[in-house]
Parts: sequence; C-alpha cells; structure tokens
Amino acid sequence: MLTKFELTNEYNFNRTFLPSGLKGQALKISLDDIPSRKEVREAIPNHCFSRQTNRSLFYLFRTLLIQVFVVLLGFSIPLTKEMIPIWVLYSICSGTTAMGLWVLAHECGHGAFSNNRKLETIVGYCLHSFLLVPYFSWQRSHAVHHAFTNHITDGETHVPVVISGDGKSEKKGGEIEMNSSLVLGKTVYGFIQLFLHLILGWPAYLLAGKTGGPRYGMSNHFWPTTPFSKTLWPSIWAKKVWVSDWGIIFMLIFLAIWSLNIGISSMITLYLGPLIVVNIWLVIYTWLHHTDTDVPHLGSSQFSYMRGAFLSIDRPYGKVLDFLHHSIGSTHVIHHIEPTVPHYHARLATRILKNKFPNVYLYNPMPIHKSLWHIATNCVAVKKDFEIDRYVWKQPNHTSS
Repeated sequence: MLTKFELTNEYNFNRTFLPSGLKGQALKISLDDIPSRKEVREAIPNHCFSRQTNRSLFYLFRTLLIQVFVVLLGFSIPLTKEMIPIWVLYSICSGTTAMGLWVLAHECGHGAFSNNRKLETIVGYCLHSFLLVPYFSWQRSHAVHHAFTNHITDGETHVPVVISGDGKSEKKGGEIEMNSSLVLGKTVYGFIQLFLHLILGWPAYLLAGKTGGPRYGMSNHFWPTTPFSKTLWPSIWAKKVWVSDWGIIFMLIFLAIWSLNIGISSMITLYLGPLIVVNIWLVIYTWLHHTDTDVPHLGSSQFSYMRGAFLSIDRPYGKVLDFLHHSIGSTHVIHHIEPTVPHYHARLATRILKNKFPNVYLYNPMPIHKSLWHIATNCVAVKKDFEIDRYVWKQPNHTSS
C-alpha cells in the first residue's frame, strides 16, 4: 500500500527548492568558484592568526565573572513551587551566560586559545568537564566535523537522511521522514523536530552518534569500543576517550555530593536547568550553522575542505549574544576555514572574507527564531542530484499547517 508521501506527485521530486534568507545562493556556487585556502590566508592580516594568552584569559575571566554574578542571583531565589516560573527564567539566563564558557572550551579544543598547549588543554578539559562534555572525545569528533563539513557520508553533525538512501554511503530513511512530515502536518512536525533536536539532540549525539554520518556507525563519546563503533576513535584517540571520562566522573561525583548534602532541588535549579539551556544553545548554533533549505550536502566528487567550509552560514545573533558567546554564530564561516583564529580576531577576518569573496560567503539575515522554525519544518530529507553529485532538500507537499 502506498504511503501518503508516495502518492504525492511521485515523491514530489520536481518541486523547486524552498529558498531561505540566502535566496538560493549556496546552490549557485560550484566547486570551481571556491577560493583556495592560500588565497584566503593571503587576504587576512597575519595578526588575526596570533593567539594571545593574556587576552584569552581576560575573556575567560570576564565570562566567569558574569556567570558567578548570575549564580549569586540564583542563590537569592527561594526553592518553592511558587517560584518555578522564576527558576525557568533563571535557567534561561544562567544557561545563556554559561554558553560563553562552552565557546571558550571549544576554542581550546581547536588550539585557538593559547600557544601554551598545556594551559590550553587544562582550561578546555576543566571547562568542558564542568559542562559534562568529554573533552578529548569531543575534540576528535569535532575535528572530523570540520574536515568533512556537509559531506553526505563523512560529515559528523546534522547529516540528513536521504530519499532512496543506500544505507552505506548515504543515511537511509528519507521516505519515512517525508511521510511523517506529511502525516503529522507542518506545525506538529516542526515542534517535534525542535524537541528532538534541542532537548534530546546533544545527549543522543554523545551517546549514540545521532546525526553523524554513516561512515562512523553508532559511536559513543564515553565508550570507544564494542558494542559501539570504533571508527571514530583511531589509534591514540580511544585512550583519550577514557581520559575524558575521568573529568565526567569527577563532575558526576561532585553533583551527587551536592544533591545529597545540599539538596537535589538546589542542584537541579542552579546547575541542571541551566545546563539544559547550554545544550539547547549548542544545538541551535550547530544546526543553523550548517543547515538551510537551499544549502546542499555534497558527494565525494563535489567535496573539498574549502567547499565544505564555505557552506557554513553566518547569522545575526545580535550584540548581546555576540558579547556573551564571543561571536560564535556570526563568525562561523572563517572559523571553519581557519579554526585556530581566536574569536577576538574573527570579526575582522569575517569582514574581510565577506568583502573579498562575496559570491561564496554565506550570510543569512533572517532572524534566528524564524530561521529555526523554517529549518525545523522544511529540512526533512534530501534527494541526490546525480548530475552534480550533491544532495538537495526536498519539500513535502503539506496540505495543512
């Protein structure tokens, strides 16, 4: 028996792509249009590649100071049922400020924090462990993500399911996802996707490699061996995963002691609630950096490191979020091209990139909340374009919204 998706205009493959604020720009760019890494490096001043330890430590101190102030405010809120709405607002505020710590730990993982590698590793390990992120495990998987951005097989985050996917070089399940979207309707499907991505997405990625490419199987950032896939953890990296676990174990012990001696309500309101918000911010950034209805994923013949990097999308997060999150969302293209550029040089490098390579630099001016809904409701599954060896988002023909 044919599904609703199969009955809709023979999978509706001939529909035109749905443009985003990019207006189809990414689909017009070919591999030959992409500048070399050397050309980009020559366009950016040398000082943008310099890492200044004292300056990085200043931003760390500033972010910690903001977080301490917010936590002190939290201690003044009564732990009563009547204050639950206030605690929800507190979690949003505290998680938003704590995301700045995540970004700085992320810089450590890329070697963008300091030339002092021991200091950099200690800072990154401590910050990420505090946020229950296994530092070296994430460092490895994130490096793979950078190396294969928007590669349909080797990509490591937000790799889409493919209509008629072969299950080997492509993630299968595109037909099922398209049918789910049609059956549920656009609005219901969109809210489900927001919940799955923003609430469950990050732990699902760490524990089972969800949204990762088919190359790596079901990976686990805490357990680098069977029954999970070992592909993501070659050579010394398996040992580094175990080292990462010690930071997580220490943090879990600390949280258990906190809960037993001060109260589980205190731990949940002051730590767990804000941590969930940090994870939501993380998924928002990564999802919106690399996904839009007119941004393709690539087969091997169309992929290069620079081509993937230039498929990253800068977006307008506003002055407050750029201040708190060190401009991670508005300077992400240059970060993918040169991940060792510190955030305090990334703004200048981004302006140069935008002016020097306007045809390939992607900036979507659509407000973040609208982009999030646009992607959640419309980025359902991709279909291979055999003529170009790329994968383009296909739109279900929703009859209700």
